[in-house]
Amino acid sequence: MRTFVAGQEAFGDIEFTELALGIDVDLFRGPLESETGDDRAAREDAARDVLADLVAMGEAGDEIAGWDALYADALTRTVPFLRSVRALRSGTGEAA
Repeated sequence: MRTFVAGQEAFGDIEFTELALGIDVDLFRGPLESETGDDRAAREDAARDVLADLVAMGEAGDEIAGWDALYADALTRTVPFLRSVRALRSGTGEAA
């Protein structure tokens, strides 16, 4: 079965979410692989700018942008499971 959002085919849950909500999950959550400090700083700066725009649009009456802002803000507080397990294994030797 194929899934389409706004005329574009979604090839998985993450892509479906991105197309449906218009939010790049990796921008706010971070990639599943490690990233350099410079890459992380640039991504977080861009995420803050996009989040500020979404909040402003939501406050101006765009209900969808308001909900997108809440979702994006929640994503900034998550750590992908695989990345957290790798950090635990390499840092303390627990969770083998």
